[in-house]
Amino acid sequence: MPEEYKHENVAWVEKGCENLVHHVRTIKKAGINPVVCINAFYSDTDNEIKAVRKIAEAAGARVALSRHWQYGGEGALELADAVIDACNEPNDFHFLYELSTPLRRRIEMIAKEVYGADDVEYSPDALLKAKRMEEDPDISKLGTCMVKTHLSLADNPNMKGVPKGWKLFVRDILSYKGAGFVVPVAGAIKLMPGTASDPAFRRVDVDTESGRVKGLF
Repeated sequence: MPEEYKHENVAWVEKGCENLVHHVRTIKKAGINPVVCINAFYSDTDNEIKAVRKIAEAAGARVALSRHWQYGGEGALELADAVIDACNEPNDFHFLYELSTPLRRRIEMIAKEVYGADDVEYSPDALLKAKRMEEDPDISKLGTCMVKTHLSLADNPNMKGVPKGWKLFVRDILSYKGAGFVVPVAGAIKLMPGTASDPAFRRVDVDTESGRVKGLF
């Protein structure tokens, strides 16, 4: 739990759980049985844990307390049982969109239904790519994998909780035919570079005689 919400006051705990409740509701939209793991630390009080459990259960999730950091596997038995129970329960899993759904419509659905955005904006280049991809018979059938910051529901990492009154900004759209995805890139997030055909890690090893690592830069 964020330090700013570490307080023996349920109102503070509820504020800290807004994002959690949003994700539970998103999972339920897909017809899946959500499980919330309370990753309890020594500094968490019983009242705080009870408040989080109450809020998550009220949102429709199974809740399990896990102390695996303290007790190892035995500390996660409650979580394992909750996951097993959720898997054994009937579900109504369904995707948010069909593959026949046009790309920009998909992005709009994800932005509004998953992230809670009011609308979507495109850079000129991204809009041009979107139109071109929608007209391509092969690319138009690929799945959609959104790329944005993990620090917020929005594309701005500084917007915490469940932000309201914002638009998702798509600055670029990439296609990876081998992986089978079209990838809209939102906000200023940076992408990891790909490795070369002969990456340096292949020459990193440990000398068994000296115990020294070799092959590093």
